[in-house]
Amino acid sequence: MRRPIVVGNWKMHGSRAENARLIEHLSGSYPADPAADCAVCPPLVYLQEVGRMLRDTPIHLGAQNVCAESQGAFTGEISAAMLKDVGCEYVIVGHSERRLLYRESDQLVARKFAAAHAKALVPILCVGEQLADREADRTAEVVSRQLDVVLELCGPETLRHALVAYEPVWAIGTGRNASPEQVQEVHALIRARIGARDARIASATRILYGGSVKASNAAELFAMPDVDGGLIGGASLKGEEFLAILAAAG
Repeated sequence: MRRPIVVGNWKMHGSRAENARLIEHLSGSYPADPAADCAVCPPLVYLQEVGRMLRDTPIHLGAQNVCAESQGAFTGEISAAMLKDVGCEYVIVGHSERRLLYRESDQLVARKFAAAHAKALVPILCVGEQLADREADRTAEVVSRQLDVVLELCGPETLRHALVAYEPVWAIGTGRNASPEQVQEVHALIRARIGARDARIASATRILYGGSVKASNAAELFAMPDVDGGLIGGASLKGEEFLAILAAAG
């Protein structure tokens, strides 16, 4: 069976004091025998410090972004080797905000995925459609294209050590929610798309949902057969809420 996982994406939030309070709360109330894995992705400047706080806890460390290049004159960028060096195990690639606000193409996202995989980081590949795509019935087309570019560059074998996260852009911070049935439909599509290349890898790939997941709707979403956990935004900044979501995943 696929072990569920819940990943907190802190985005551009936090301070040293706020981070310490949150990690103290999470580690102090963390279940003794959790039925799901857990990771948090703080802003880059806090990675090393949060990593030290997570030491001797079951919570894993991830980053929110990575450079596609391995090293060189790329001012402001952070390589996969650097993330690994400060203790990261996971890294988000292709988040909708990176695609929309910073114009990251499918090809660049695939290169970032490859760079992370090459340094033994677990990429969390984000895919998802905008509202116009959903209303024009292009969800399958968009999600398949985003996934296929990665599969063609890196091969399905790389998904043995990766996660896929479906995040419908129209359901993030808009007050609109995707129904569990809508989520399951796309997750099943993703699994089938991978399965067309390798059925065994498809059955083992963990596919997360990221779209305004809260304690109040997590259990219903996670009950869907192809939903293996969540990529959590705002709710991951609230200790009790995040722990409740983790419990629902388990």
